[in-house]
Amino acid sequence: MCHVNRLNNEIGFCGETATIRGARAALHFWEEPCISGKNGSGTVFFSGCSLKCIYCQNRSIAIGNTGKPISLARLSDTFLQLQELGACNINLVTATHFVPQIVIALEQAKNHGLSIPVVYNTGTYDCVETIQMLDGLVDIYLPDMKYYSSELSRVYSHAPDYFAIASAAIEEMVHQVGMPVFEPATSSISGSDFLSLSLSEQSEQGLMKKGVIVRHLILPGHTKDSKNILKYLHTTYGNKIFVSIMNQYTPLREMENQTIYPNLSRTLTMREYEKVLEYALSLSMEQVFIQGTETAKESFIPPFDFEGLL
Repeated sequence: MCHVNRLNNEIGFCGETATIRGARAALHFWEEPCISGKNGSGTVFFSGCSLKCIYCQNRSIAIGNTGKPISLARLSDTFLQLQELGACNINLVTATHFVPQIVIALEQAKNHGLSIPVVYNTGTYDCVETIQMLDGLVDIYLPDMKYYSSELSRVYSHAPDYFAIASAAIEEMVHQVGMPVFEPATSSISGSDFLSLSLSEQSEQGLMKKGVIVRHLILPGHTKDSKNILKYLHTTYGNKIFVSIMNQYTPLREMENQTIYPNLSRTLTMREYEKVLEYALSLSMEQVFIQGTETAKESFIPPFDFEGLL
């Protein structure tokens, strides 16, 4: 859509050519409990991104400053190696711009014994056609729903059409995988900052095997937009999806001392988070993950040191 031929080594809006690049492939323990499980999620962080969020917490890889080239064969082997390490799933983080190549690598890995669920973890600026390419290969979709307001998405992510694009992509995701499916709970995860709770009662579910969890990161000063998103998701999907309401916004150094976007120079207040959770309760939302306190720390950002890719 950015009218660049990446097959000719031209660099797209995502910051990448057609050569897959990544920054880390390792067990990751900070996802929702049904994704991280006890052993961790086998997470592959890809370089580049089709969004340009000004507050991005993975900025070093999102803008393409950090990345190691990965062949299709090496990526396929990486998936199998993560499975051998005991990963609960294969977690593809910000893979939108490499989907055609990843489809091939997944097919190769499945032909050689990859049997754990595949998670597609995205900012959700994905064309429906991109998501359709993953039909039958992805078991769990973990999309963001960042904004309801086109003005916010324009100012913060340079994407005024974000809600239209993301809502269409999520509709296709739900169409593909249907209702959430879990395996019986056998053990808990101690590292995740997410609480394995619905807003009404303790969740007894184990690892997710299939389904959609829509994530929403509340931005400081924008609880109204968060409420609009929750209302849309609940009205549209009800209990067909889970929703993860996140309070972990972390102002990076670039945001701390600037005055152009004053809300983004601070963390979310406890009251702001409570207001959004109270609204979720008022909607009678049940399938919700929430986060504990003290989550807005840079320590939640993994080191992009090419672990698992060397």
